[in-house]
Amino acid sequence: MQRYINKIKDFNELVMFEHSIFSLPFIFIAMIVAADGWFGYTLLVLGVFAAISARNFAMGLNRFADRDIDAQNPRTSSRPNVDGRLDAPSIIIFTLVNAFVFIGVAYIINPLAFYLSFPILLVLGSYSYFKRFSSLAHIVLGISLGLAPIAGVVAVLAEITPWSVMLSLGVIFWVAGFDLLYSLQDMEFDKQNNLYSVPSKYGSDATLLLSAFFHILTVVFWALFAWMAGLGLFAFFAVMLGAVMLSYEHYLVRKDFTKIDRAFFTVNGYLGIAFFILIVFDKVL
Repeated sequence: MQRYINKIKDFNELVMFEHSIFSLPFIFIAMIVAADGWFGYTLLVLGVFAAISARNFAMGLNRFADRDIDAQNPRTSSRPNVDGRLDAPSIIIFTLVNAFVFIGVAYIINPLAFYLSFPILLVLGSYSYFKRFSSLAHIVLGISLGLAPIAGVVAVLAEITPWSVMLSLGVIFWVAGFDLLYSLQDMEFDKQNNLYSVPSKYGSDATLLLSAFFHILTVVFWALFAWMAGLGLFAFFAVMLGAVMLSYEHYLVRKDFTKIDRAFFTVNGYLGIAFFILIVFDKVL
């Protein structure tokens, strides 16, 4: 029994399950706004399964593709995909199972969700290889998580609304911006291994500037989302709070690169949760 428990822990560490917090709030923000309130327990369960299986697929494929890179990087050399705890066939099976779960859940939700599930998986999987030939990998990661609001509104309305596109664009630049900051940790390693991150190709100053620009776009698109969706004061307060938290994130990183983990995980995690709570208040009050 303990063997299976340990294996579950290894897969949990492989995909960093706790980081699902980045995408889940924005799926449900879109669903709440689309439904003009509570969207039902059925869609709640299906939304959770869709989000988690999609992310597990993306992370599983990424860890499989990055085995050679992770093994050489001191920061990632203890991950289960390279230290022997999980072999390649196990990771492939895990990844495929999650892909089929995602497609199956999408099929249950509605036909449009089912049709979109295939290109979504293609986008999610492409990130794993982009950094080997293009600095656009940061944007691709942003698109991967930015699909979450689109998925949420499709689940409720079976269509893509203009305001959901604004919300999605905000998430895209939010994620790309903080991924730029996170990649500063591996700048020297990426240079040595000819990986196409923005820090390795253009340096830390350009990375900080581009990340700040992306986060300005984030706030603009989230404000447009609140306006186009006809939301109230709580939603606009969520946008302002997001701007303050993103500014604090940049303050932490610029002050000390050793604070990148704190900026990446803590600040961004709280941002998504706070945004979600305020949108709920907006719809309730």
